[in-house]
Amino acid sequence: MSEEKSLNFIEEIIENDLKSGKYETLVTRFPPEPNGYLHIGHAKAICLNFGLTQKYGGYTNLRFDDTNPVTEKTEYVNSQQEDIQWLGFQWKNELYASDYFETLHAYAVQLIEKGLAYVDESTAEEIAVQKGTPTEPGTPNQYRDRSIEENLALFAKMKAGEFEDGTCILRAKIDMASTNMLMRDPIIYRIKHAHHHRTGDTWCIYPMYDFAHGQSDSIENITHSICTLEYVSHRELYDWFITQLGIFPSKQYEFARLNLTYTVMSKRKLLQLVNEGLVSGWDDPRMPTISGLRRRGYTPESIREFCERIGIAKRENLIELSLLEFCIREDLNKKATRAMAVLDPIKLVITNYEGDGEILTGENNPEAEDKGGTREIPFSKELWIEREDFMEEPAKKWFRLAPGAMARLKFAYIVKCENFVKDADGNITEIHCTYFPESKSGSDTSGLSVKGTIHWVSTKHAKTAEVRLYDRLFTSVQPDAEEGDFKDYLNPNSKEVLSKVYIEPALAEATLGTGYQFIRKGYFCLDKDSTAEHLVFNRVVSLKDGWKG
Repeated sequence: MSEEKSLNFIEEIIENDLKSGKYETLVTRFPPEPNGYLHIGHAKAICLNFGLTQKYGGYTNLRFDDTNPVTEKTEYVNSQQEDIQWLGFQWKNELYASDYFETLHAYAVQLIEKGLAYVDESTAEEIAVQKGTPTEPGTPNQYRDRSIEENLALFAKMKAGEFEDGTCILRAKIDMASTNMLMRDPIIYRIKHAHHHRTGDTWCIYPMYDFAHGQSDSIENITHSICTLEYVSHRELYDWFITQLGIFPSKQYEFARLNLTYTVMSKRKLLQLVNEGLVSGWDDPRMPTISGLRRRGYTPESIREFCERIGIAKRENLIELSLLEFCIREDLNKKATRAMAVLDPIKLVITNYEGDGEILTGENNPEAEDKGGTREIPFSKELWIEREDFMEEPAKKWFRLAPGAMARLKFAYIVKCENFVKDADGNITEIHCTYFPESKSGSDTSGLSVKGTIHWVSTKHAKTAEVRLYDRLFTSVQPDAEEGDFKDYLNPNSKEVLSKVYIEPALAEATLGTGYQFIRKGYFCLDKDSTAEHLVFNRVVSLKDGWKG
């Protein structure tokens, strides 16, 4: 009997809350800001929030935190929806913080009427000085003692668009001496004369994240509002707003965010890479975005397995990118159709082979339960093989082709290298071999024994393709932690394009979203840039971890 998996700390809290009757229904939410594409760190939060309601019942809302019209786009909303569904999850309600603008405004008025909010005309620099330091209390300013009536009138003028951006803000009146800097009269509303992707020009004042978030949770009756650790200090303010407004008491819980080696997770920095043309877009296969991973060839199952393996903790840690690569290798090993592709070709001629060729049979996936079926592979006198599979002066324990050496052609015959041809520059252009007709795979009666097997493609039947070999985007384990600009650590070898690769004919029927193992070369997938006349394959990951750092 297998040992039951222990609960993480959030699951323990939920089980206790449900058993005690504190909540009848578990309700969580995933609340992205639509200001960029989701990345692998968001995948961890998605798997957690949706996974909890799958396990314990209840439901998860998708709520877009669209309170900053300057950076938000409908494009990002659409991409984030697509990513969540691709990962295998479905929200119950699609909601927006902008759905609650009227209610949030009413909450702000309510705080003013209770003497708990005021309009401040200080500059940002003045407010920063007045806030004090972690060891020194803040200093109240002259606006803090404005009357309720004056604050209501000024806030109404803010809403009516009578003030320019930055001229005034609405602040909560809490405690300028609090040891928690966020409790020192935080900003609730600011003025932004900007077009909103949903509300257009209806509003020119917008709630701050800390004001909108907890109240939106409360409006939706979210029972467990799960955030990353940087929001620990925000919890006190989250609770304060809910208490003062007397609304549904949603509760915030924090877990460690995902930090991944050789990667940056900041949406601001990812946007910089896109805007400066250092990558081809948000879905560049080197990007840690979900759309980039999808285009690279990662599967939803591999990402969910990765998130399951790293678990949920209260302490920050750094996860090895090699674990993510391990998860996709494990998944594709069971799923990916095998095929042969020659990335760096050299011609092999079987001098004693007669006839026009023949059709051989190859297994599609020996690791699959049903072996994945078989496919037909055309064979002929002239083949393409990998240049690296021939060595003129073989090293010790070399088991591939060399003068006088034998090797097996995958699914085919044993061949023996008799000689080779060089061009005027001394480059080897052809390898000449003989074959043993009785050594055919599956019916070998030759009695010959060889240790090396190499892949090949018939020159007469080969199709051509472009292959893009991707590697880690950064050379530094933690580019964010290095001195200077994080872009200084971009890996100049993160993308290599092979313009003419020979592939077996079956790969001409490759489809988007399907994984293929190029035998001995790695896992690959068809790229969206492909056309019927020009196939493009991306390397998802090598067959084993070959990163040297």
